Amino acid sequence: MFAEVIVDIAHTAVDRRFTYRIPEGLPVSVGHHVLVPFGQGDRTKEGFVVALKPSADYPEIKDIAKIVERYPVVLPEQIELAEWMKESYHCLFVDALRLMIPAQMRGMRIKEKKVRTVMIPEGADTQSVLDALESAPVQKRVYELVAKIGAEASLPDLNAFYPGSTAAVNALVRKGFLIEKSETVFRRPGKIRLHTPEYELTEAQGRAVDEIRKGVLRGAGDVFLLHGVTGSGKTEVYLRAIEDCLALNRQAIVLVPEISLTPQTVGRFTDRFGERIAVLHSRLSAGERFDEWRRIRLGLADIVIGARSAVFAPLERLGLIIIDEEHESSYQSETQPRYLAGEVAARRVKTAQGALVLGSATPSMMSYTRALSGKYRLLELPDRVAGRPLPTVEVVNMRDELLMGNNSIFSDRLTERLSECLAANQQAMLFINRRGYATFVSCRNCGYVLKCDNCDISMTYHKSESRTRCHYCGAVKPLPKECPNCKKPFIKQFGIGTEQVEEAVHKLFPAVRTLRMDTDTMREKGSYEKLLSAFHRGEAQVLIGTQMIAKGHDFPNVTLVGVVAADTTLNLPDYRAPERTFQLLTQVAGRAGRDNLPGRVVLQTYEPNHPIIRFAKAQDYVSFYHYEIAERKKMLYPPFSLFLRIVFADRDERKAEHACLDYAKALEAELRAALGEDGKLDLLLLVAAEAPISRISGYTRYQILIKLLRTKRLKDAVRTVTAFHDAHRDVCAETQLEINPQEMF
Repeated sequence: MFAEVIVDIAHTAVDRRFTYRIPEGLPVSVGHHVLVPFGQGDRTKEGFVVALKPSADYPEIKDIAKIVERYPVVLPEQIELAEWMKESYHCLFVDALRLMIPAQMRGMRIKEKKVRTVMIPEGADTQSVLDALESAPVQKRVYELVAKIGAEASLPDLNAFYPGSTAAVNALVRKGFLIEKSETVFRRPGKIRLHTPEYELTEAQGRAVDEIRKGVLRGAGDVFLLHGVTGSGKTEVYLRAIEDCLALNRQAIVLVPEISLTPQTVGRFTDRFGERIAVLHSRLSAGERFDEWRRIRLGLADIVIGARSAVFAPLERLGLIIIDEEHESSYQSETQPRYLAGEVAARRVKTAQGALVLGSATPSMMSYTRALSGKYRLLELPDRVAGRPLPTVEVVNMRDELLMGNNSIFSDRLTERLSECLAANQQAMLFINRRGYATFVSCRNCGYVLKCDNCDISMTYHKSESRTRCHYCGAVKPLPKECPNCKKPFIKQFGIGTEQVEEAVHKLFPAVRTLRMDTDTMREKGSYEKLLSAFHRGEAQVLIGTQMIAKGHDFPNVTLVGVVAADTTLNLPDYRAPERTFQLLTQVAGRAGRDNLPGRVVLQTYEPNHPIIRFAKAQDYVSFYHYEIAERKKMLYPPFSLFLRIVFADRDERKAEHACLDYAKALEAELRAALGEDGKLDLLLLVAAEAPISRISGYTRYQILIKLLRTKRLKDAVRTVTAFHDAHRDVCAETQLEINPQEMF
């Protein structure tokens, strides 16, 4: 027999199947991780077996050298998925296959953890042994402990009882008084349990659970959009749908957009399903991630919870994938392959004959459009559980505050509401979508803005560190005492960040304990769990944070949410800015009043009459959708068109510029030829220019932005662009094609 192997080298020249002979007696199957001789000199390389065949096309065939793991690491369905991703995302086959396994398995950088154990031989005369050990008190003490345990005892446990037991154990094994064994153990991430009592479902919840169950039974790859207001019980729908899925002997994946949401989600699901849960996300240690993946692959877990990459979990009986907060941009990969988790999930459930549930209080425009057109099945939860009202939202015009002489971070109304909340021993959440103390540092004399040396980005001042930091490349600089440009001592910090909000709370309410949740405070392993558990237990009254606190969290005692600056994302140069602002404001408002206590939201803004602010105040998604879809139709923005973006990055600025301009000229000619006379109006835009953020990490960036009308010729146009890109991807250091890019910067 022969095997077709994808060699684990990320290069277009070797991105194809190579044939190897399977040596006699080597049990190679499709999906095995193998070592093979490759290239001149037959250097040993890793690879993945993607097919078997009875014969080879040419006589000189090398042998597979070794199987790395005893079981196939990639399922046949995952190989098919990788093939699809190669075509859909214009990536290398091996890049897609790498997503299917923990990164540390490549290069054999991680292994199963084995624990040394010892036990007393069957039939041993324990008293005689103890008598023989009278002159060796440490050995006697260890032997007595093993005898007391009455079963296998691990060396770490023995050392925990009696530090330094290892030498005594070795001596007892040599004398034959103990038998040594080795036990494989799983490194498990810590979990919290959040009690989620089952309750009688509302009529809308019951309908949703029933429809999802029918979808899993149909096995047609149905996609459901579960649109439910904040607090409407979407999580309970997920739990019941998974119960039904397990009852059908199928398995499930649950994706959450932020790692910060994982502890709460895992806590609720663990309370309901126990050890059937596995967790996959980037904050696990290498050993934990490998062992959780191994538990899934060996069939020891039926439910996988995690961030974006968990969509590739190796479940063999997959029946249901749930994507919570489906509108979040974090489901788009930022590196090659630039996959969208929702698209990958839809492909997986279609192949696995299951169903996909997309859940959100504020669905993406594209998903809701597909639901209205019938492409997705729309399930709606229009009311909060137990008839609880949505929180009352108050909009404060910060221009009026300034006219009244209030130039502090908090409006009088927010200060008043915060005081009432704290006096009632309730909790509050304060949202500001900027970490750090000040968003930029500038000179009041000449207007100079302190920027990163590597990126075209202003530095953010972090008071706790007494320095400025670039939030793109991580570079740090001390805060200058004088302006680097005019040499005058008029350097000042501008803008508001989470640190400054926390400082302002302490000034107003010195005795109140606060917690801050942003990228800066969440760097340590387990920090999410610790902070969220502390807030849930009531160890702090105010939680201050960025987007991390804006969605998914359920704290019963939170009755007040303050949005410090509602305009932060509203005027960004991105056609999705109104959509993302509405989603963010609605989601963060939904954290208030989720239990029996009514909720209040104070939304501070300089544009109180902006339509998006008005819709967010009313928490009215449907009205927002119809307004925004009309605006997009006028401007021919998606879903009426499609954006493609090609980004060129190189340390040599002139090389990046020339590559972009030459590429654009040639591509436009090919596109117009492909569209023909009938489609000459389909090309709405093709512009080559400096990227909005022109430099990141020392690389100068240019981009081509293409806008195509959504007509019957769209597929051919996209195929032309992708084929051209595949043939010209090496024109500079980095060339990336993005279809429907999540960011326009």
